[in-house]
Amino acid sequence: MSHVTSPRSFPAFGPRPWVLGVLNVTPDSFSDGGLWADTDAAVAHGLQLAADGADIVDVGGESTRPGAHRVDAATERDRVVPVIADLTHRGVRCSVDTTRAEVAEAALAAGAVIVNDVSGGKADPGMAAVVADARVPWILMHWRGPSDIMNSLARYQDVATDVRTELLEQIDAAMAAGADERSLIIDPGLGFAKDAEHNWEVLAQLALLVDLGLPVLIGASRKRFLGTLLADADGTPRPPAGRETATAAISLLAAQHGVWGVRVHEPRPSLDAFATWRACQRDPHSTVDDRGHSRAAPPGPLVDPDDGHVGPPYDLGHLRRPPASPAVPAQPVGSERRIAASGPVHRATGRSGG
Repeated sequence: MSHVTSPRSFPAFGPRPWVLGVLNVTPDSFSDGGLWADTDAAVAHGLQLAADGADIVDVGGESTRPGAHRVDAATERDRVVPVIADLTHRGVRCSVDTTRAEVAEAALAAGAVIVNDVSGGKADPGMAAVVADARVPWILMHWRGPSDIMNSLARYQDVATDVRTELLEQIDAAMAAGADERSLIIDPGLGFAKDAEHNWEVLAQLALLVDLGLPVLIGASRKRFLGTLLADADGTPRPPAGRETATAAISLLAAQHGVWGVRVHEPRPSLDAFATWRACQRDPHSTVDDRGHSRAAPPGPLVDPDDGHVGPPYDLGHLRRPPASPAVPAQPVGSERRIAASGPVHRATGRSGG
């Protein structure tokens, strides 16, 4: 596969967002649970994702769909480690999608080069040490609680600002535990403790996150809020497999805001959208977001991971904290500011966990 470089290398910003291909080695994921539940099928699908253009194959062994219950660590580890080891041996760059330090450690030993933690470090206090010791990038997702209760936690005063504030708290906690900001990537967690209206508002205000200076990952692929948007005349949501065009549209929106990457089930539609967008630019080798920020000269990686350098081998970004906001009067207990159903992006209403 000529598009895959050394599995131990890691992409910083490039001329388009990096594409993470979703590989669920689970029997119960919302979109494709059971399709790749055995090792041979999962490896075959991972190879196909890479052949279809995925820069990274994101391997997960535990469903995080709304209402999902946890599996034990040994089961999760046994699902992902053989797949990551085989794909890495074949030259495919892999990340591990886990909230457990022990699973992350085993996956990194098998060849994974990124830890994608949907809890953003909250589920396992040992994760920061594992990531720091391995000197690999760590994706911190906005997270308020586990899958079986997260829909009950979807209450915000101002969702875009609240998500940014809470992500900053997660970043601070990660750094206090030993992580380096230059190896951190943030994800607003679309569908996690957010209904459809919340998801659309976060997407409409992606600049709040991009302007923090750290790479941003967007994971909207096939999620329920897209199915609600595309519902048929009787209100039945579009099935997950019919949400690929909408997913590619979100990927393009995210690219225009200057995000680092997108996480998708099918790489080609998003890659086609990026190629079309770049062809319309005066310099097709440069990525310029909707606020004029160019990524033609990407930061890092600055040093070889194996040269004995002290500190992270990647310089993915530097945190820029927003200016302090003036104090506002306290709101009555239980109140919730409802976001107006108007703005630059269409809002679909209804509860969404994925």
